[in-house]
Amino acid sequence: MAVEISKVRKSHEIEAVRNLVWEFFDFLRVRYPEMHETIDNYLEDQDVAGQLSQFKDFFQPPNGECFLARLNDDLVGIVMMRPHGENDVEMNRMYVRDTARGNGIGRTLGQALVDEARALGMGVVWLDALYRHVEALPLYESLGFEYYEDPEAFGGDDERVIHMKLVL
Repeated sequence: MAVEISKVRKSHEIEAVRNLVWEFFDFLRVRYPEMHETIDNYLEDQDVAGQLSQFKDFFQPPNGECFLARLNDDLVGIVMMRPHGENDVEMNRMYVRDTARGNGIGRTLGQALVDEARALGMGVVWLDALYRHVEALPLYESLGFEYYEDPEAFGGDDERVIHMKLVL
């Protein structure tokens, strides 16, 4: 199986990413039925709909980046990078369709984002995840991310929200 990772530049890719982002939030609603209010608050606080409608302003240079995964030419996964403070970035919305899991796509996406952050001279990659991300949390650890606590971060007072960072 051929996995290809590319930076999102074309309008049909942007549309595919928008669909994958909403699929990701649908996935979260199924996995975390007790956290619908938290998910809704995140969608509102982060203005996810607004960011997606202005995709180029948030997830293309110079303000961010988005990587799209293809498996045998099917669009199956994403990860987004956006600024976090002056010299850091945040890893957002890593998602791989369940039909494509087990092919190393999440690892390849995560590594692409980390490599890009290094190439740009960033200091730290930050991320938040939810506590039952049993596929993602070990992957993040294997990429070198470490856990931290921050009561001021989104969900900082909720033990179900996991905060991680990778010092580059």
